[in-house]
Amino acid sequence: MASKPGPLTRWPRQGLGNYKYALVAPWAARSTYRFVTSGNEERDLLGFAVLPVLLLRLLYGQIWITVSRHQTARSKHRIVDKSLDFDQVDRERNWFHSLHHTHFRSNYSLFMPLYDHLYGTAHKSSDNLYERALQGREEEAPDVVHLTHLTTPASLLRVRLGFASLAAAPSPLASRYCCSVLAAAARPVAALVVALLGRTAFRSEANRLHKLNLETWVVPRYTSQYLVSKKGLRSVWRLVEKAVEDAEASGARVLTLGLLNQSNELNKNGELYVIRKPNLRTKIVDGTSLAAAAVLHMIPQGTTDVLLLGDATKIKMSSVLAKALCQREIQVQIVDKDLYEYLMRQELRPETHKHLLLLSDGIRSSSSSSKVWLVGDKLTGEEQRAAQAGVHFVPYSQFPPDAAVRGDCVYHSTPALVVPDAFENLHACENWLPRRVMSAWRAAGIVHALQGWDDHECGTRVTGVDKAWRAALAHGFRPYDRQP
Repeated sequence: MASKPGPLTRWPRQGLGNYKYALVAPWAARSTYRFVTSGNEERDLLGFAVLPVLLLRLLYGQIWITVSRHQTARSKHRIVDKSLDFDQVDRERNWFHSLHHTHFRSNYSLFMPLYDHLYGTAHKSSDNLYERALQGREEEAPDVVHLTHLTTPASLLRVRLGFASLAAAPSPLASRYCCSVLAAAARPVAALVVALLGRTAFRSEANRLHKLNLETWVVPRYTSQYLVSKKGLRSVWRLVEKAVEDAEASGARVLTLGLLNQSNELNKNGELYVIRKPNLRTKIVDGTSLAAAAVLHMIPQGTTDVLLLGDATKIKMSSVLAKALCQREIQVQIVDKDLYEYLMRQELRPETHKHLLLLSDGIRSSSSSSKVWLVGDKLTGEEQRAAQAGVHFVPYSQFPPDAAVRGDCVYHSTPALVVPDAFENLHACENWLPRRVMSAWRAAGIVHALQGWDDHECGTRVTGVDKAWRAALAHGFRPYDRQP
């Protein structure tokens, strides 16, 4: 691989990056206009067909790339057992192959080996290596499975099976909604994938940490499909239950539930699967303890009171946060009356009741005191505008707030951690998080397996905030927060 290419090895448009594709726009617009406005005899069918044929060629190539990446994620047909990281993804955008990287001065021609045979640069082991890879090998059983789901049709392009360059970069928006152009382009492809894989979760990524084999599975459903009526949730529920069964059959020790796969409305934070299968060998982990610990460590030091905007749909996370804060003698102000009564009646010890305060006038009554707001993904623009300048918005939900409308306030990251340096084969970003940063819910399952804990953390079961945090740090995870 050339580290310092010569002056004629780059196209003049190379410096434009992805904007170089805009150079095609004037020609495409002109050929389309002439085809539509010209008479039948004068139409230039050949010129008009160039762009659709080009797009079909790209689609055809991407289909096979996706198939090959799926095989790589399964580990059965992997050729080179080396970790693929973000730097390699960046290099391969200009310079996605095995023998050339292990035996230099051979196999230069990628998928056109004719020229290697003509010029004598085909490696002698090429045919044998192909036969061995085609036969495959025994698939490695995962130790930890992280079960996530698609957020929008455009998110399909950002998983590892889609475009490597998109998967290797965080979502450009601090929201689960992508730009309309990307969504429109992805919608037909997403519809095809959901139709083909709609009955089971598909494997999108395989990683390794020390002796643990880690996999990410994706439920082919969008966020909007988790927010429908109870009747519509049944199909999603069956998909998640099927993934739990598949994880147990594969020998996984731990299954983490990401995004809305652990919602209270869907499965009571995963508890329903344990109830239905009391002897479930795979441990279900919703990651509440580690996520709550990550939230606590984003709260500025010296904070004496916080505003907790929670409701009954996130009762577990709200309860764990409120208990931890009250034990630290930090006053917790709450707007939701039902949540307040639940905490006072069932969660808090009597000696900590004095640290919990119900705001009868809503969030506006707290604007003069609370400089830290613990918020969910349903935070509205009106609620943000009620805050005074300098307020810290700290999300405790899986999703960030839809929009940040206050330039004079500080918006923190969703609960997340930086992965250990020993974490291998990580080359895809998790939604809006930057490179080598992982959601706390996903990290919780890895810590659970590393520690060898033999209990579930789902439903009302909690590992312990401090216990989970100490274990995560001991295994090399580090705190993360978005830079203000």
